[in-house]
Amino acid sequence: MDRAEPPAFETAQRLPAPQLRAHIARYGGFRTDSAPPRTRGLPSRHVTLMIGLGTSFHVAGAGSFRSLVGGLHDHPAVVEGGGRIEGLHVVLKPLGLRGLLGVPSAALAGGIFHLDQVLGARCAFELQDRLHEARGWPERFDVLDRMLSERLGGESAAPELSAACRSIIAQGARARIEDVAREIGWSRRRLSERFGAELGITPKTLARIVRFEQACALIRRRDGALADVAIAAGYCDQSHMTREWLALAGCTPRTWVLEELPFVQDYELAGLDDGSSRPAAPRAIRLRGPD
Repeated sequence: MDRAEPPAFETAQRLPAPQLRAHIARYGGFRTDSAPPRTRGLPSRHVTLMIGLGTSFHVAGAGSFRSLVGGLHDHPAVVEGGGRIEGLHVVLKPLGLRGLLGVPSAALAGGIFHLDQVLGARCAFELQDRLHEARGWPERFDVLDRMLSERLGGESAAPELSAACRSIIAQGARARIEDVAREIGWSRRRLSERFGAELGITPKTLARIVRFEQACALIRRRDGALADVAIAAGYCDQSHMTREWLALAGCTPRTWVLEELPFVQDYELAGLDDGSSRPAAPRAIRLRGPD
């Protein structure tokens, strides 16, 4: 009997074990034989842990990584190579890093690190080895649950800081930082200082990233012109959104749609950390008007 051809692009996703959900938003798995030669790692409200399964990630200006941890950033990370890639994506909550990795998100902000720089050589090697031996996505996700649960401990972020992050994420572009600070009983200056010390970015930058993520998700999931997406995401107009995309993604929205949207998975753009809502099936975007 002839063997069936493997799918062109295979993905899987799952929530982490309950004890890890304060630290990890979700797991993703991916495999393709036809990745584009150049993709952009876009700014996100989450910290990224990528583990290669037999393949490496070549990041422009940073080097080659078997597995990597990418901190919060407000610029794209360009991954080169294309072709066959297979790996796991652990979507980390910035305020949960202390309790999981033993370092604040600020220690990783703006940078890309080898996994052993963050976990230590022994733990990183053991994690990668066990994942290579596992068969199939469910077993790999089980390995992540077991090994990452063993690392739990340490300090938690201040509850006021957690409340401020939730408020900014919920409001997106509408968030007024002085109002958020007042809600938690802090001054705006104190909120900015604590944000910088724990997350490595400002509250305003987080709001900017949330608005960008919302635009990405709208483009992925809804049928509408880019001008409509811009207004819905909280930009003044399409030109405003294009300027922000050039700064945050290194390209226009139109270029992203044409070059990379087919390879973007729903879990990467999911708005809810608890996974309680599945995104709607994506529909085509009508590219009317200028970028």
